[in-house]
Amino acid sequence: MSVLLTLCVVLLALATPGRGTPPWEPCTDLRPLDILAEAVPPNGAAGGIRVTQAHGVRGLQLSAAAPHAVSFPASRIFFRCDLFPEEFSIVITLKVPSLPPKKNEYLFTVVAEEPDALLLGLRYSPTRLHFLFLSQDAAGAWQTRVTFRSPTLMDSQWHTLVLAVSEGSFSLTTDCGLPVDIMADVPFPATLSVRGARFFIGSRKRTKGLFTGLVRQLVLLPGSDATPRLCPCRSAELAVLSIPPVLQGPSGRPEDNEVLKYPYETDLKVTLGSRPPCTKAEDAQFWFDASRKGLFLCVGSEWVSVLAAKEKLDYVEEYQSLFTSSETLGIEVFAIPEAGLFVAAANRKATSAIYKWTDGKFASYQNIRTHQAQSWRHFTIGKKVFLAVANFEPNEKGQEFSVIYKWSQRKLRFTPYQRVPTHSARDWEAFEVAGEHFLAVANHREGDNHNIDSVIYKWNPRTRLFEANQTIATSGAYDWEFFTVGPYSFLVVANAFNGTSTKVHSHLYVWLLGSFQLFQAFLTFGAADWEVFRIGERVFLAVANSHSYDVEAQVHNDSYVVNSVIYELNVTAQAFVKFQEIPTCSALDWEFFSVGEDYFLVVANSFDGNTFSVNSIIYRWQGYEGFVAVHSLPTFGCRDWEAFRTAAGSYLVYSSAKEPRSRVLRLRTG
Repeated sequence: MSVLLTLCVVLLALATPGRGTPPWEPCTDLRPLDILAEAVPPNGAAGGIRVTQAHGVRGLQLSAAAPHAVSFPASRIFFRCDLFPEEFSIVITLKVPSLPPKKNEYLFTVVAEEPDALLLGLRYSPTRLHFLFLSQDAAGAWQTRVTFRSPTLMDSQWHTLVLAVSEGSFSLTTDCGLPVDIMADVPFPATLSVRGARFFIGSRKRTKGLFTGLVRQLVLLPGSDATPRLCPCRSAELAVLSIPPVLQGPSGRPEDNEVLKYPYETDLKVTLGSRPPCTKAEDAQFWFDASRKGLFLCVGSEWVSVLAAKEKLDYVEEYQSLFTSSETLGIEVFAIPEAGLFVAAANRKATSAIYKWTDGKFASYQNIRTHQAQSWRHFTIGKKVFLAVANFEPNEKGQEFSVIYKWSQRKLRFTPYQRVPTHSARDWEAFEVAGEHFLAVANHREGDNHNIDSVIYKWNPRTRLFEANQTIATSGAYDWEFFTVGPYSFLVVANAFNGTSTKVHSHLYVWLLGSFQLFQAFLTFGAADWEVFRIGERVFLAVANSHSYDVEAQVHNDSYVVNSVIYELNVTAQAFVKFQEIPTCSALDWEFFSVGEDYFLVVANSFDGNTFSVNSIIYRWQGYEGFVAVHSLPTFGCRDWEAFRTAAGSYLVYSSAKEPRSRVLRLRTG
């Protein structure tokens, strides 16, 4: 009985706090221990490291000049005793570079000072990830290596790894995927002493094997597997358990007047071509537009100007004389991905030509047989690239049709794709409504009858052909123009002649219930072109009036000098209202373009009643004043204008309906 009583007293003493032997406590806290934060000062100012941004995410890059700089004593986190936990997990987020086949780099190590021995560490090679630790028994000590094959790290992307260790079980989870488990013959030691040891980030205390990638997260979680805390995760490759302060905060989205809290470097994408896409992949990436001398940041889906030199149009100079096989009635500038920049010339005689931008000039590329071609229209359907020509005259057999050509990736040429019956076609317009593709042809006349139907064709995905979908009555139709305002789709036609007069109504149609229906009528005078453009939130329509003629009125020379009109959309009135009238000389085309923050309209003046040598005018937008003439350009029978931009700068090209030469003009800016 006395023995039993004595035993109870001893057990009571052990179970009572503050008496006898103190209760067991782990050598460190069981919370996540941010190894990276311990090694890096909160302000990031430390020798041997720099903050770098990749894919919109900040990480630390180590310097080979100071491989031992990013380290700290193990006693800083193992403050109760010197034993490394027997069960734990390590979380690391990193972006690794490509390595030669036999090269290894350390992600982190724990190294004993005396002797210089590796206690544990994580190392990777192009095909393997190695977890190293020191094992020992009565016979001595040796290094054990647990190897995971092909974790697929070297793809220039961020990845988050979780290594979980529990006795003889080792598990590796990559980006919250399926874990890879290994049961090793040698378990992780239960009594691994870290007395006098140091943690080294990205090295083994020496330059050899230094980690050359980026590290964003390195966390030790004693006592448990961190995977359930991280996964599932929306961005598994960037799953976060703990991030150092220097790497926290939104990346790549500076506020107005924001002062960078931490100095860091970023990848800078320099593009000498056209504007690249701004998608999720480019988010927070920079793009430098050499031609505009501007630095832009991809935010969401838009390039936001960060730093830009304000471009101003100083003057216009002749850059290239583009000699053509005959007079050119229309031009179309377009780009084909991976093929280049092109211009298609609609020539009056039997052959029209396509030119390619080569070494800073347009050079002859392909000739196509046409029949008094009036215009070209480039468009795409999915990955297919098309070019449609509007033929004004029938062929040698009296057949009247226009042709759609398709770009051949194999031949790198346009090949005939579909013939479409037309009547003295002047223009094609390609557009998309509710995911369906359409082509509208402007039929000018059939014989002597100008009051005929123009046709809207619809793409049939099954037959892969355009089929007639809707007819619209037109009078000497010259041009179609498609545009959208909010959810509404519009199509406006330029009616030029009804058989007796050029004073006719041109019509604007709106898409309703599966077809275009009349929305508004405009009184026009030989309308040859419509140009839609936007300045801020304002929407404008400009009509090029070419001729004031009526069989009942005597024709005067000044009947070609008529006002062309700019209309502005009045949302309240739900109509376009007259905004400005501009005197023009048989205007056949308007082209809207911008230089820097300035907006311009250039008109194709073709004839003043006496001569085809008429100046075409560039007008600049000046707000309340409207468009004001700023440049007068000598032209001869000017028919069409196109604006385009290359890496070298901005250009205008115009076609002449009275001589076999078109001209490329360069816009000089300052």
